[in-house]
This record gives sequence, C-alpha cells and structure tokens, in this order.
Amino acid sequence: MKGKDLRESKTVTMEEKTLSYYNERTKEFFENTVNADVSPQRERFLKYLKNGGDILDFGCGSGRDTKAFLDAGYNVEATDGSVELCKTASKFTGIKVKNKLFQELDDIEKYDGIWACSSILHVSKADLKSIFEKMTRALKKDGVIYTSFKYGDFEGERNGRYFSDFTEKSFKEFMAYQPELSIIDSWITSDVRPGRGDEKWLNLILKK
Repeated sequence: MKGKDLRESKTVTMEEKTLSYYNERTKEFFENTVNADVSPQRERFLKYLKNGGDILDFGCGSGRDTKAFLDAGYNVEATDGSVELCKTASKFTGIKVKNKLFQELDDIEKYDGIWACSSILHVSKADLKSIFEKMTRALKKDGVIYTSFKYGDFEGERNGRYFSDFTEKSFKEFMAYQPELSIIDSWITSDVRPGRGDEKWLNLILKK
C-alpha cells in the first residue's frame, strides 16, 4: 500500500507540474500554436463524421481546432486541464471551454468524434488505458477518435512536462488493451511549428 501511495503521489505531482507549465506560459503557447496548420489532420478526421456532428475537443489548448470545427458547422464542446488556457480559448472560440481533467470525462455515447490533438500525450501510459476507456464510452456507435503523440519510445519528463511517446508498433501493442477500438488510419508527420520540422508525430484515427 505504501508503494502504491508513492506512485500515486508521483503521478499527481507530474500532472500538476504539466498543468503549471501551461498556466504559466499561456500567452506564449497560444501564440506558438494558434496558427499551426493541422488542417490536413482535421480533414482526415472529418471525413469519418457526418456534417454537423458532435465533436469533443479533448484538451483543446489554444482553441485553434475548436474554432475550425465550429466554422465548418460542427457542434463542438471543448475542455482543457489548464485554467488559463480555458480562459484564452473561450475568448478565441466564442464558446465556454470547460476546465476538466482527462480523467473527469464521464459522458456516455455523446460524441460522433473526439479530437485529442497533442493532448493526451501528457498522460502516463499506465493511466492512458483508463482514459481511452472513458473516451470510448463517450463515443456514439461507430464514433471516431483522432489523437497524436510524439514519435518514439520515450516516457517521462521532457521540458517541464510529462510525455508518453509511441511508434506504430508500440501503439498497436497498447491497443490490445482497448478491444472496443480499432486503428483505421495512421500516418507520420513533421512538426508544423517553425524550426521544429525535424520532430516527428504519430497521427492516429480509431473507430469504436
């Protein structure tokens, strides 16, 4: 029991540290990401959704993609764990962005799609299992999830935040714990932010 308490304490501390990173650097993060062009990823995600469908932007950050989905006529809800990012994203998108942690997702069969772009990568692989279960429950039948991770095998603290990286192989192995989801699309991209083109990302679309 003592060992378990220590592990839980470590997880909470790292989660708080990651959230503090975004709360303290909100303006910088917003400016660096709001114009990053991930429209090809959005288009690949949206082809699996009906027009005007229900989308959850799960860890919306700047609100960039929430706004794009709203402008395209979709019904969008957005959440983020950072209080300050929620304030900024709410102003940018014109909708109320809810301050919720990933593990607080408790919706049942509500969304046609969940967009988790560069967000749940901050969760440990052990905790990701339950997060994916919550996401699956929140999806309607035949609903889809888009998510992205830095490409590699690293897990731990990097630049003041927690990261779980994946390759195609390691993610396929991870998906063995998610029998209700199947990988229907995966591809690798370079980071679209200036000066970071050498960083690779694993993009995934999963179907319930």
